[in-house]
Parts: sequence; C-alpha cells; structure tokens
Amino acid sequence: QVQLVESGGGLVQPGGSLRLSCSASGSLLSMDWYRQAPGKQRELVAMITRGGSINYANSVNGRFTISRDNGKDTMHLQMNALKPEDTGIYYCHGWGLILGKLNDYWGQGTQVTVSS
Repeated sequence: QVQLVESGGGLVQPGGSLRLSCSASGSLLSMDWYRQAPGKQRELVAMITRGGSINYANSVNGRFTISRDNGKDTMHLQMNALKPEDTGIYYCHGWGLILGKLNDYWGQGTQVTVSS
C-alpha cells in the first residue's frame, strides 16, 4: 500500500502562482494530478512517468509544469498564470506495481481557489 500526501494548496488571485507537492510512501510507475471543480467530474491535469514522459491537459498546457524527484518519491505541480477556472480540489494519483499487480492510489486532495 502506498500513501500519497498533498500540500501547497491555498487561495491566490488570478494571474498568481502556486506550487503543489505530493509525497509518496513508496515508488510509483507514474504519478499525476487530477482536479475536481464544484459540480464537475474529476479531470486529469498532468501526468509524469518514472522515466520522465509528461502530458498536460490542453487547458493548463503552457501554464503548469509537472516535475518529479524519483529519489524522494515526490512530485510537484508549478501552477502559473492561474485562472478562476483552475479552482478545485487537486488530487495526487499514482500507479504502482506490487507483486505483479497494478494498483492505483489517491491522495486526500488539496484545495486551490483562484479568486480576487
């Protein structure tokens, strides 16, 4: 079992920046960030594999940067030029392989609010 703990959420004005972090208790094949806005489905924001392959949602491409420190099993999401529509709960998620079985894990979420 791998536990994920997010940090770094908060309230920021439009155009501002926040940096989210996710710490994993074990090694994961890939890690990603999801977000869920009020009344909407959870959506994938960005993902990064252990080998460093990265993908972003179109809505955040060019504004968000995902990074990963494999040695520390941590992941970060640098969010710049934030917009009110970026508001939501951001969840850390990861896939891990244990005894040949693929499992996925979720963090508890951290609130990001973009508002003036």
